Amino acid sequence: MERTSPIGFFDSGLGGISVLRGALELLPGEDYLYFGDSLHAPYGVRPLEEVRQLSREGVGHLLEQGAKAIVLACNTATSAAAASLREEYPQVPIIGTEPALKPAVERHPGGRILVMATPMTLKEQKFFDLWEQFRDQAEIIPVPCRGLMEFVEQGILRGEELERFLLEKLDPFTKVPVDAVVLGCTHYPFLRGVLRKILGRRPEIIDGAEGVARQLRRRLEELDLLNPRETGGQVIFENSLEGPEMLELSESLLHYQDLE
Repeated sequence: MERTSPIGFFDSGLGGISVLRGALELLPGEDYLYFGDSLHAPYGVRPLEEVRQLSREGVGHLLEQGAKAIVLACNTATSAAAASLREEYPQVPIIGTEPALKPAVERHPGGRILVMATPMTLKEQKFFDLWEQFRDQAEIIPVPCRGLMEFVEQGILRGEELERFLLEKLDPFTKVPVDAVVLGCTHYPFLRGVLRKILGRRPEIIDGAEGVARQLRRRLEELDLLNPRETGGQVIFENSLEGPEMLELSESLLHYQDLE
């Protein structure tokens, strides 16, 4: 691995681009290779072993192209495959994601905190351990959102159909105070604008992109793998769905400015 090799990003589709944006902000001199497995999205409704195998194949693809580090930019893939991938590739820094429950509880002790995520993420032991750790410090309410990430995969980031979907999930919480909303799927940060429209100005909306970027920088520093450039990094997108549409949507999401 060379200092100038790219950082590999793997996601079950396009949601991990929200995490990539955080890495670009902190490490603008790095090169990035992003592989989205939109062909098999969503991972959050697939069996654990299938998610593990798909993640292994995706990460292997990135390493074959010279990635010096891997970011599993998907909570489901992290829960299912991070531990086994680290065993298989002990020489490669592999950074995973998880719902940003810790910062939410630290900022809003005793508050009401919603955790929006895929059904699989909310059923995983990793989330249960997080909930156990913080359940005495805040009221933590899981909100399973089967079907929400598909809106992002289709490039639907606002509009009546999306609002109706979210109102169905969140209507009970529009009538009570909510202090924070944790976005437990990397697709969801692209929906901040419509979430703000539904939930109002009060709740803080939190995702884990900044924390992942900081951890990525720490690991690269430890292994002397930071690119010496301070700016000028490039991003290459690949997707398991053939055709230009997903690559064009990937570029669009990378530069998307929401109206929060």
